[in-house]
Amino acid sequence: MAKMNLTNQRVVIIGGSTGIGLGTAKEAVSQGAQVVIAGRSLEKLEQAQSAINSDLLQILQVDNKDEDSLQSFFREVGHFDHLFTPGAAYVLGPITSEKEVAESCFQNKFWPQYYAAKYAVPYISKGGSIVLMSGAASQRPIVGAASYAACNGAIESLGKALAVELAPSIRVNVVSPGTIRTEKDRKEAYEAYEGMTLLERVGDVSEIAHSVIYLMTNSYTTGTTLFTDGGYVLQ
Repeated sequence: MAKMNLTNQRVVIIGGSTGIGLGTAKEAVSQGAQVVIAGRSLEKLEQAQSAINSDLLQILQVDNKDEDSLQSFFREVGHFDHLFTPGAAYVLGPITSEKEVAESCFQNKFWPQYYAAKYAVPYISKGGSIVLMSGAASQRPIVGAASYAACNGAIESLGKALAVELAPSIRVNVVSPGTIRTEKDRKEAYEAYEGMTLLERVGDVSEIAHSVIYLMTNSYTTGTTLFTDGGYVLQ
């Protein structure tokens, strides 16, 4: 039976300096993985490095919206076992929104993950994995965010397509969180979300990290979207 932990595995997390990415990096390091966290802000990366405080952690800068930057990044990283791509910043708007708003989620969340996967594949070991990140709005859209719902749905479809294309060497899955309590001040959003879920609470970063680690380590799981949302899609 395959070992269900990350000991001596090498994990790359793009968007690993804050939030879900940082929480996943902490958990992976605690399991004995060598972890590379990457992002645009060197200051945030250095803060994350200080918070984790482990020789198993490496920080590197990358602009995940720039193909050349991604190519150079993976050349520098070299061979590794697992990729997680939570890094994204976008704005929401209704169908009447201007082009910049309408395309925001695709430009900042879909395409960065698409190209990260593209340029990572040559370096991922046989039996390794990719974990993409979507969001529960793919299955239960919110008012005034049509392109956001479509973007998250596209990421989940991308996960399935890549699972088929890269099998059997590399597994590909998607984690789809609901609203998660992070270092951001989002009191109103947190309170609103509590009434939208079966569990009547906001999720914790550690709960999403647990889901991501499961998708990395379960060697018989591929092409799956894991909804870690407290029952949001069923409420």
